[in-house]
Amino acid sequence: MGVGLALDLRHGCVDINMGAGGLASERLLQELFLPAFDNVALQSLGDGAVVPMPPGRLVVATDAHVVSPIFFPGGDIGGLSVHGTVNDVAMMGARPLYLSASFILEEGFPLADLKRVVDSMAAACHEAGVSIVTGDTKVVEKGGADGVFITTTGVGMVEESVGIAPDRARPGDRVIVSGPIGEHGAAVLAQRRELGLETALTSDTQPLHGLVAAMLESGVELRCLRDPTRGGVASALNELARASGVGIALDEESIPVGGEVRGVCELLGLDPLYVACEGRLLAICPADGVERLLQNMRAHPKGEGAAIIGEVVEDRDRLLVLHAPWGGSRIVPMLTGEPLPRIC
Repeated sequence: MGVGLALDLRHGCVDINMGAGGLASERLLQELFLPAFDNVALQSLGDGAVVPMPPGRLVVATDAHVVSPIFFPGGDIGGLSVHGTVNDVAMMGARPLYLSASFILEEGFPLADLKRVVDSMAAACHEAGVSIVTGDTKVVEKGGADGVFITTTGVGMVEESVGIAPDRARPGDRVIVSGPIGEHGAAVLAQRRELGLETALTSDTQPLHGLVAAMLESGVELRCLRDPTRGGVASALNELARASGVGIALDEESIPVGGEVRGVCELLGLDPLYVACEGRLLAICPADGVERLLQNMRAHPKGEGAAIIGEVVEDRDRLLVLHAPWGGSRIVPMLTGEPLPRIC
């Protein structure tokens, strides 16, 4: 890249010098990242960001995103990287405020694709009402990163009165899911060229903090919240059962699974309970408030498909058990191995 030349965002590619901290890095920052993420905190270009914080308790979450393919029906790695971290903060009952973003770019990655990813991140930040206030970019040799990897860290604030935690589930509580499960993982998997699947599936990736705020407004005590990403609903509920020292009984017939998700899973021998979601949440609340909570959730556009799918029970072994409509039951363990590589 010659001195004085602007980035070719239509036909150019990532150059190894763009991660060296010199002129090429400066151009990438000034011509791509700053116009997309522009805000007062980022404009100072310090080694970190100084930002105002409202009263409350600080919540911090971080996540790395390595999805393949990076563009999939309903989203891409850019929007996903924002949604994933915003939702992690929201699962603590917090209002997300700020993000940092770190990019690992592969030499030769098309700048047009990078711009598409960055624009998607900017749109996701705008929708979620958060700002990317600091970040970093590194470039690795061709073959070292499969295009782009993104790590985001989110900061939010939670009110003192909110006490959501993984260890608060109690026997008799109800388990709720905010909508149909498995759509993200199934959509990404179906998009892979080697499988040759044709479906109308789109990822469910979306920010959930607005839905969480509506749930809190119901006045119902939220004991636990969790977004079932890697490992799906099965692994998320196993984690909550173990942390709380309880068992969880699921009603198979009540778990919402779309027909196309079920079809992809049957074709590939997968269980929808283990397929990742990026725009759904699991909630555990006392039984006496569950109908009021459901009413608030279903009134929100991101919780219209909310359903009660199970109950917390006493169980020293802390098992997740699925009860079938014909009367049988089976233990649903934590995910072992990685049946769906690189979906988040």
